[in-house]
Amino acid sequence: QVQLVESGGGLVQAGGSLTLSCVFSGGFFSSYAMGWFRQAPGKEREFVAAINRSGSRTFYADSVKGRFTISRDNAKNTGYLRMNSLKPEDTAVYSCAADQRTAYSAVSFPSAYDDWGQGTQVTVSS
Repeated sequence: QVQLVESGGGLVQAGGSLTLSCVFSGGFFSSYAMGWFRQAPGKEREFVAAINRSGSRTFYADSVKGRFTISRDNAKNTGYLRMNSLKPEDTAVYSCAADQRTAYSAVSFPSAYDDWGQGTQVTVSS
């Protein structure tokens, strides 16, 4: 059974940086595409970034493009989300997701992912 465990969240001032990690277990990580989503209180879950199985292609929401970087280390079964120039509106619970069958056209849809982590809180103060 696939498990995803996020870490690295916390409280940071606006303009600061954080790196989130997502440790994968229970399968062959290199067979899974991975995505990061976030959900702020009272709002719907929102796509942040995604990466294909090999790490050769990445996808970003317009709101984070140029500030966030998604990456993965298949040897360590771990995905990452580096977040720079954080803004108060980035405050949310960030969750990683994985799926073996996610098509490039669907990476931004939560329904394209079967497996999810519990999430990690990111709070950006102004």
